[in-house]
Amino acid sequence: MAALGYFVDIYDLLLFLIIKNKSLSSLGVPTDKITETGLYLMNWQMAGLLIGGIFWGILGDKKGRLSVLFGSIIMYSLANIANGFATSIPVYAALRFIAGIGLAGELGAGITLVSESMSKEKRGYGTMLVAGIGLMGAVAAYIVGDLFEWRTAFFVGGGLGIVLLLLRFGVFESGLFEKCLKKKLPKETSSCYFIPGSASLNI
Repeated sequence: MAALGYFVDIYDLLLFLIIKNKSLSSLGVPTDKITETGLYLMNWQMAGLLIGGIFWGILGDKKGRLSVLFGSIIMYSLANIANGFATSIPVYAALRFIAGIGLAGELGAGITLVSESMSKEKRGYGTMLVAGIGLMGAVAAYIVGDLFEWRTAFFVGGGLGIVLLLLRFGVFESGLFEKCLKKKLPKETSSCYFIPGSASLNI
């Protein structure tokens, strides 16, 4: 499931770069302004990734990895579907920002869940598999972006996220996180990874 999540994430991250010219031309952006406007939109998406990484990281330590996965998938799936209906640059930018926040959660929580659910000896293989399958999302983004209209490409990304969400209902919480919750934490501690002795969990 984490590998499929990475697949959808990479698809969405690269899709904008692939369909940028078509989408901006369709929205009436002059040819000489496409590069500038594209960078503007990309900056909003990167800002979303930055803020999302911090937000989902904190939430993941407090509420669990699965909470982050479900919340982030819903966020970027709906943002992608809405992006297919964008009619102006400000709306486009706002939706890329929201999608960026959601993507940051899936990227971080997915690989964390895999790492914490496997033994120390096998974590490297697990993350390698996730990354390998995830990179295929770039290929899918190129094919979809090249063959279909840009709005359809965003709808496909949102649809993939919804399918991924449904598949995730059978995923269990990280055993390491559950073990961490069973430890008695100081009230002033916001995360189990910042307490003395947390290394005893064999992270």
